Amino acid sequence: MNKDNPIGIFDSGIGGLTVAKAIRSLLPHESLLYFGDTKHLPYGEKSVHAIQEFSKNIALFLKQKNCKMIVIACNTASSVAYETIKNECPNIEIVNVIDPIVKRITTSNDTKTIGVIGTKRTINSDVYPQKIKSINQNISVKSLATPLLASMIEEGFFNDKISQAIVHNYLKDPALEGIDKLILACTHYPLIHEVIRDFYPQEIDIIDSASQVALHIKDVLTDKQLLANQSQKHRFYVTDYALSFEKSAKFFFGEDIHLEEVSSIH
Repeated sequence: MNKDNPIGIFDSGIGGLTVAKAIRSLLPHESLLYFGDTKHLPYGEKSVHAIQEFSKNIALFLKQKNCKMIVIACNTASSVAYETIKNECPNIEIVNVIDPIVKRITTSNDTKTIGVIGTKRTINSDVYPQKIKSINQNISVKSLATPLLASMIEEGFFNDKISQAIVHNYLKDPALEGIDKLILACTHYPLIHEVIRDFYPQEIDIIDSASQVALHIKDVLTDKQLLANQSQKHRFYVTDYALSFEKSAKFFFGEDIHLEEVSSIH
């Protein structure tokens, strides 16, 4: 595997750009190939079979682009399609956004009660409670599906009065009472980090996956001797082009990007 080959990153929409941005910041020499499956967003409302098929087809596309690593920058796809992608791409490093967070939570000595918010599919998969309790039975996990949030963010509503009202309405749910940490189990949610922070007192630790996943990727690439020597241009693909998506992606990623539409993979 050529160490200067790109890192492939995919999500249903712009949420995975939080992970891409963290990777770019930590590993500036790496080339990124981002894929947003905008035709099928949000994944959180789809069946397990559909998500696995979407994810498999995207992974095969990234494989054809000679990606040295595939990052499943979506909690929903990570929860139900990780093994599918590993089976389809056995010679490529596959990273999900769940395991690095579970590792951080379970190695912390001050964690007692964890809250998890995410899409219906992620929460219904029970992946976070299962993985956390398989390592540390003493940690209590409280989960809540927050299905409106990803779509709200995709439509450009974040850090405003609309997003504040919706977020606060979810977070006051009794299901999340008594938590000392909150996992943002959707890669869209860092975009509303400040709105979530406004709801909670300062002692609540709000954990998003982006920076933790980037650190994990650095460790894997270092271990496999696959750290890039020179960066190439980043590329961005979507399954359904929309100007609003491109504007949101440019705003969040922090640089001028051009979306290329790919309609032949599904």
